[in-house]
Amino acid sequence: MIQKLSIVVPAYNEGRTIHLILEKIAAVKLVNDIEKEVILVNDCSKDDTEAAVFRFMAEHPELNLQYHQHAVNAGKGAALHTGIGKATGEYLIIQDADLEYDPDEYNHLLVPIIKGFADVVYGSRFMGSNPHRILFFWHSIGNKFLTFLSNFFTNLNLTDMETCYKLFDTQQVQSLNLVEKRFGFEPEVTAKIARIKGIRIYEVGISYYGRTYEEGKKIGWRDGVRAIYCILKYGLFRAK
Repeated sequence: MIQKLSIVVPAYNEGRTIHLILEKIAAVKLVNDIEKEVILVNDCSKDDTEAAVFRFMAEHPELNLQYHQHAVNAGKGAALHTGIGKATGEYLIIQDADLEYDPDEYNHLLVPIIKGFADVVYGSRFMGSNPHRILFFWHSIGNKFLTFLSNFFTNLNLTDMETCYKLFDTQQVQSLNLVEKRFGFEPEVTAKIARIKGIRIYEVGISYYGRTYEEGKKIGWRDGVRAIYCILKYGLFRAK
């Protein structure tokens, strides 16, 4: 039985909108009265992210929110390592600090877990009839190619390996030796979680409210190249 869900939020230069995503998380009522634990890791932001978080914490003391600050900018993966290590819930989900993913959909991802079918649930932007902002053609092609390549080595049939919304059994993900500091986290954790004997991985359709680069999107083509490298490293060569 799930009593607590840990929500890990990596943040870098999200001072303009961080309070909005925290308000959405605070407003969500989880099924079966599951408690929320929010672990926000500020990856040495250069803007007023920290001040915005502190203002929110003062205004919303009812939310179980832990705040951690990196002394130097280490990357999204490094922030996730910190957050995963601090999690105390039976399950945890990753939540980007921008507004691209909707916390109202946590309950959709929890359903296969609660019903006893799944150990891990990925939220797919490419299945179902959920709202999906129309943006970059080559990004969508790149995402599908990376998912295909990852599936080739993991023998999974995911539709969206690069999704932010990944819901894990906390003990299982904490048992992994995760080393990628930036956006290589996604293919690394997918490859390593797929190796766990008997692991049951599900997907559910989610909404996607994507951002343009002018609106703050950070991932670029170099991260795609790194993702290919990580897929080969952890899939073909099975690096630990």
